[in-house]
Order: sequence, then structure tokens, then C-alpha cells
Amino acid sequence: MNGRAGFSPLTRFVLAVLAWLPATFAVWYLAAPIVLWPAMLIAELVARAGFADLVRAVDQNAAVLVFSTTLKPGHTIEGGFVTVEVNALLYSFGLPMFAALTLAARETRWVRALVIGYVALLPAIAWGVVADFLKNIGITAAPQVASQTGFSALQRELIVFAFQFGSLILPAVAPAIAWVLTHRAFLERVRRTSS
Repeated sequence: MNGRAGFSPLTRFVLAVLAWLPATFAVWYLAAPIVLWPAMLIAELVARAGFADLVRAVDQNAAVLVFSTTLKPGHTIEGGFVTVEVNALLYSFGLPMFAALTLAARETRWVRALVIGYVALLPAIAWGVVADFLKNIGITAAPQVASQTGFSALQRELIVFAFQFGSLILPAVAPAIAWVLTHRAFLERVRRTSS
């Protein structure tokens, strides 16, 4: 047995990650309106540029992005428009995971790694938010609303793929990839000491 308290470097690292997770998740949750603002800005820019005919306004309410659309809710409500709320927390849980991994590695340039990882994860979060919005108006909305979008069958399939990729894969895989790329030297040291 080597290391402190008889634990291998890998075991110490895993325990440190587990110790950091509650703190990083708490900070992420409480600071979400500020931490997620850049990702929400990216999502807003994409929605306004790519779907200007569908999006009237985009507002942030804490960690929720509210899309006001040009779509009418149906025959029963005169003058009304459809709004869609997307909770960005659903697509950003990789941020506290990345932070916990980075802090547990105890590298000298941890602030730099945190900033690089944060910036790298912003587009992935924006992807999830925009895909969720498109899914809501083009797939899960009532037929009289979805038909107003003008999406073709192929576009609907692409929206489903984008949503699943943005909700199931990106939030978990993107932080892991970002962490591996920013901590290659740490991983090599752990590999050498474990073998």
C-alpha cells in the first residue's frame, strides 16, 4: 500500500471527487442565474438568428429561459401566443461534475482548467436548451401549434435527434471529455503511480 492512509492515488482522487460534489452542486444550483447566463445568451442568439420567424422574445427567469413565440395556441384564445419555458439546469449538470473533478485533481493550474472547461461546456448547454425549445414547439405541442412551425418530417427527426443528443449525451459526456483534455498530465501521473 502506498500513499496516505493506505489508499492508492486513484482511490484518494475518487474520494476527493465525492467530497467535492455536494459543494459544487450547491454552488451551481444557487448561482445558476449567473453561471448559466452566457449559455442562455448563446441559446437566445441561436434561436433569434435561426428561428427568427418563430421567436418573438427570449427572457431569462433565474435558470429558466422563456421563449415567446409567434405561434398561436389555437382557436379558443384570441390574440394569445405560445410561450415555452426551458430549465437550463437540466442541461448544465455537467458543470458541477467538471468542477468537482478539477478540484479533486489538486493541480496547480486549477483555475485555468475550470475556466477552460466552463467555456467549453457553454455551447453544449445552449444546444440542449435550443433543442428542448424546438422539441416543445415542433414535436410535443398540440397539432394545431406544431403545424404552424412549418417543420418538415426530416426536420422533426433532426429535432428529436438534437434533443436526445443534447439531453442524454452532451450533459454527461462533454464534461468528461473536457476534464480529460485539461488533465492529461494528472491522468498520466495516476497511471504511472498505479502501475
